Amino acid sequence: MPLTLDDLRRHAVARSLFSARSLPQALARFGFVQADPIRAPARAQDLTLRHRVAGYRAGDLEARYARLPIEEDFFVNYGFLPRELAALMHPRTPRTAWPKSRWAQAHAVLDFVRERGVVHPRDVDAAFDHGRTKNWFGGASRASTQLLDGMHYRGLVRTAAREGGVRLYAARPAHEPPGDVDAALDRLADLVVDLYAPLPERSLSELVRRIRYGAPQWTPKMGTLLARTKARLPSVALAGTRWYWPAGENPGTKRHAGVDDDGTLRLLAPFDPIVWDRRRFEAFWGWAYRFEAYTPAAKRQRGYYALPLLWRGRVIGWANAAVAEGRLDVQPGYLSGRPPRDAAFKGAWAAEQARLAGFLGLDGG
Repeated sequence: MPLTLDDLRRHAVARSLFSARSLPQALARFGFVQADPIRAPARAQDLTLRHRVAGYRAGDLEARYARLPIEEDFFVNYGFLPRELAALMHPRTPRTAWPKSRWAQAHAVLDFVRERGVVHPRDVDAAFDHGRTKNWFGGASRASTQLLDGMHYRGLVRTAAREGGVRLYAARPAHEPPGDVDAALDRLADLVVDLYAPLPERSLSELVRRIRYGAPQWTPKMGTLLARTKARLPSVALAGTRWYWPAGENPGTKRHAGVDDDGTLRLLAPFDPIVWDRRRFEAFWGWAYRFEAYTPAAKRQRGYYALPLLWRGRVIGWANAAVAEGRLDVQPGYLSGRPPRDAAFKGAWAAEQARLAGFLGLDGG
């Protein structure tokens, strides 16, 4: 039978909501987990992983990070990915060149980091008189913090752990660039496709080209990389849009039919792979979802950190969750203006709130 948009929608949900026995298995299956520092009620990476790892608790990734074979690094966004994949993007050559004076500061700090092993930014600030500087949102930041950020991006240091959400740094071992650059880029493109497929053509193009954020030295190769990626992926044209997915997968399989009968309600992170592509979101669910944390409060339509509400294979609304006096408060909103009349919905809604409370370590969770 010819593929339909519903086939692609069910395929997107089914392939992303995998079940992993452990956190390392989930990280390996994802390949990349986008990070975000906002906690509302938890960070995006934790909200994403809780649906795939049984018993996952907020903060587990940060607590176990130093023992896992992963890196915090830049890819198509900032997040976590296996060390072997992060290595493919290094050594980086950023588009913004540092002057000799900046490199002198960086090498002095790098020597300090190597001597100490692992350092907190305040250690660097105490040892060096770098002063303060204007940050990207107009405020003032320690110049040492910005220098460490730049060193991290350039691959001079790596995130060794976090302390209270603050990155602790260690020297990053130097290594040679990949011997076969095209093969490395193809692997990174596969990571993008595996994470976000099925993808409309325009979204695929944008995501593949975003690999230049993690590997700016190969920016001139993005056009040919995209052409190779499209040529080797299966695709279908529906209503004027071509869609792509990984080779060997069948979006039309009857095994995905259970998505529309799934009685588990899920509140998804704003950057969960199921809802990440806003273009695909509108095609699948018929409404526009926007991340509004940086939107002025008076202009928000869904809320500061609205979590898309997935029920029986469709995103039917959203919810804003907060913790006050040790209790979880979840305020839902529905496209239809009311919750579904499905008799099972009430129980599923209560169960998801209980899971969310447990994930947050709250009483009654």
